[in-house]
Amino acid sequence: QVQLVESGGGLVQPGGSLRLSCAASRSIFSFSAIGWYRQAPGKQRELVAALTNLDTTNYADSVKGRFTISRDSAKNTVYLQMNSLKPEDTAVYYCNARVVRPPSDYWGQGIQVTVSS
Repeated sequence: QVQLVESGGGLVQPGGSLRLSCAASRSIFSFSAIGWYRQAPGKQRELVAALTNLDTTNYADSVKGRFTISRDSAKNTVYLQMNSLKPEDTAVYYCNARVVRPPSDYWGQGIQVTVSS
């Protein structure tokens, strides 16, 4: 069983920054993809940012230029640096990791990010 533990969320003012961390229970090199999703109240879960094969990045249009996904493989950790935060970024953020064999997705328990003055 893969464990993903998020940290770094909380309350931040509009225009501020947060860095989310996702610590995995094993090497992130074992994942074909790892990334962040979010779900705001009353909305569908959406992809925020992802790393595919620890190389290719994907970002939601709404966060491009503001959010950056990165990794520290020595710490089995993936980060989401969030800058210029807006109230519409308020959501529960979930770390996700995918493995190919057997085909599986693993999820963190979610962490709240609230952007409010």
